[in-house]
Amino acid sequence: MKTNHLKLKSEYHSSNFGLRTSNTNSTTELLKKVRKIEIKTRGLSNQIFSGEYHSAFKGRGMAFSEVREYQHGDEIRSIDWNVTARFNHPYVKVFEEERELTVMLLVDVSGSKEFGTQNKTKQELATEICAVLAFSAIHNNDKVGVIFFTDKIEKFIPPKKGKSHILMIIRDLIDFIPESKGTDISQALKYFNNVIKKRCTAFLLSDFVTNENFENALKIGNRKHDLIALRLYDKAEEELPNIGLVPMLDAETNNIQWVNTSSKEVQKEYKIEALKKRDDLKNIFKKCGVDTTSIATHEDYVKPLMALFKRRGAR
Repeated sequence: MKTNHLKLKSEYHSSNFGLRTSNTNSTTELLKKVRKIEIKTRGLSNQIFSGEYHSAFKGRGMAFSEVREYQHGDEIRSIDWNVTARFNHPYVKVFEEERELTVMLLVDVSGSKEFGTQNKTKQELATEICAVLAFSAIHNNDKVGVIFFTDKIEKFIPPKKGKSHILMIIRDLIDFIPESKGTDISQALKYFNNVIKKRCTAFLLSDFVTNENFENALKIGNRKHDLIALRLYDKAEEELPNIGLVPMLDAETNNIQWVNTSSKEVQKEYKIEALKKRDDLKNIFKKCGVDTTSIATHEDYVKPLMALFKRRGAR
């Protein structure tokens, strides 16, 4: 039996797994959710992520800041010989990192975003991760922008600074309702390359389960920008839970297929196919030179993000 994982974008119609839907929230409820995410993610950013983020994502270069007197341990090559000759005492040039980066968040808001059998849906996970990254960016005086995509470009928020801008982004992450349900990563990357002309740091958040070949678009995107892929997944997408005969809905095509989840053969095939897809995806990222990490809905996202930042910082 070959389910093709229903593109790993299935929603279980079973009492064991409640189907989560994104209803339009009242303004009050929405503001409460925004505030709750702000408190949690800004705290994480200030206490844990900001320093690592600064090390992991470098500015455009070094700019001259000032001249000061030579101190023991300063490099001889940093001596300003003109000023030294004028004052008959050694002075050195001090340089500072030209920080101001542009950070883009490319967020997959296709039908699978509402799927989640553990602590969070993928949408909720993406929202918190984006908020942490955004607060870390503005803490380092960087600009943040967002592209929401499905199989079309749903919304573009141009990069800006400031807390009010970040709160607007969080609000949209929580409440945005896309027009389409499919996934087209190549189109999203092409649009991104066209709309953001200068080199920037970009986080691509998706489950990356699609039949399209987006490898070439990934290569081009990473050549022009610093591209990081964050794969979001749910535990049930890699291990089929034993909940009997259930109808599974592909959230992107609305096709329903009955699956006997109790069958050992079905469970085995499901897992083998999931692991193969995961390994194929890793190979694509490696081939394209794209930094990546996987984050599950049942796990704390702090650890994988910190590991990613430290790997980059060490380089």
